[in-house]
Amino acid sequence: MEILKQDIAPSRRVPAAKIQFPPEDRAWIAERIQEVLASGQLTLGKYGAEFEQQFAQVCGTRHAIAVNSGTSALEIILRVLGTEGKDVLVPTNTFFATAAAVVHAGGRPVLVDMDPESFAVRPEDVEKTLTPKTAGLIVVHIGGIVSRRMPELQEWARKKGLWLVEDAAHAHGSSYNGVRAGSFGIAGAFSFYPTKVMTSGEGGMIVTSDDRMAEEARMYRDQGKASFTQNAHVRMGYNWRLSEPHAIIGLRHLARLPAMMTDRQQIAAFYDAGLKGLRNLSPVEVPAGGVCNYYKYIVVLTQKQDRRALKALLRDQYGVALAGERCMRNRCTSSRCSNHTRPVRFRRRKTTAPGTCVFRSFREWTKLRPARFWTR
Repeated sequence: MEILKQDIAPSRRVPAAKIQFPPEDRAWIAERIQEVLASGQLTLGKYGAEFEQQFAQVCGTRHAIAVNSGTSALEIILRVLGTEGKDVLVPTNTFFATAAAVVHAGGRPVLVDMDPESFAVRPEDVEKTLTPKTAGLIVVHIGGIVSRRMPELQEWARKKGLWLVEDAAHAHGSSYNGVRAGSFGIAGAFSFYPTKVMTSGEGGMIVTSDDRMAEEARMYRDQGKASFTQNAHVRMGYNWRLSEPHAIIGLRHLARLPAMMTDRQQIAAFYDAGLKGLRNLSPVEVPAGGVCNYYKYIVVLTQKQDRRALKALLRDQYGVALAGERCMRNRCTSSRCSNHTRPVRFRRRKTTAPGTCVFRSFREWTKLRPARFWTR
C-alpha cells in the first residue's frame, strides 16, 4: 500500500461512476443527433444499424441486435430459446437482472455456486445442479474476467444437449484464447448502462452467429412485428428498441473502447503493485491467454485478514467513508446525500471456498486514484 500513500492525496475520492466524453466526442455526438432530429427517424435508423455492425465485428459474431438495456437483451434471448416452463442454471454471483430475466421469460432459475478462482461457475458445480427440466446455462463474466474454464463449459453444454448463454454485461472487449466474450455460447447479452466500461446512455446488445436467433430477436424487440413496416404481430414482443441518439452515443464510446481498456489495465497494474504489501490478500488473476477490461478490480480476502484494521486504513489514509459512519465532508449520514460519495457497504458473502470473501473496488477510469472498496 506504500505506493498509494506516496502518490495519492487522502482527500480525493473516486465517484461510483464517471463517464468521460471529451469535448471532441461531445461535438461529434451533437452533430449527428442534430442530423437525426432533422431527419425525423429517431429509432431503427442508420446509426443503430452501424452500431450493430461495428459491435458484431468487435465480438467476432455474425449478428448484433441493439436493444434498450442489457436486461432486455437477456430476456429476448431466453424468449427465443423457449425458456417458458423450463429450468435455467444461473450463477449465485451475479446481478438481480440475470435471474429476473429467466423469470420474466417464464423459466425457473436454478442457482449454481460460484468459482472462487474466476467468480464464474465450474463444470463440476453445474453438473450437480442439473434437473430433468434444465434447458440451458447462463454464464456471467464478473468484473470482465472470462474464466479459463469456458471451453469446458462449452463442451459440457454440447454433450448434455443444452444451450449456453453469456451474460456479458461486464465484459466488453474481454476475451480468452482469442475468443471474445459473447461468442462462446449461442448468444451473449451486453449492457451499455452508464456504469459499464462503455455506454450509450441506456441500452444493450444481443450478439450471436445463429441466424434464427438474430431474426427472432429483431421481431421481439419491436413489439413482435414481422418487420418494421408491417403491423403483423407474430410474437409476443415488447418495446425493446434502441433510439438513434443512444446508438450515436454508443458508436462514439465503442470507438474509445480499446483506449479505455488500456487505461483500466494500467490502473489494475497500479493496484497490483500497491496491494502487494498486504498479507492474506490476493487479486483475482486474469487467466493466461485472457484479456480483461477490468470492469471491476477484484481481490480475495481470507479469514486471517484483519478487516477492522483494513477498514481503518481505508478510512484514515484514503478518506473512504464506511457504512454507518458520518460523511467526512459535511457530517451527513444519508446514503443519498448529493454532496458526498455514498458510504461504502461492508458485508460478508459466502463462497464455495471456506474462509474466503470478496474485496473489490468500483471501476476506475483514467486517473490513478484510491478506489472505494467493499467486501460483499
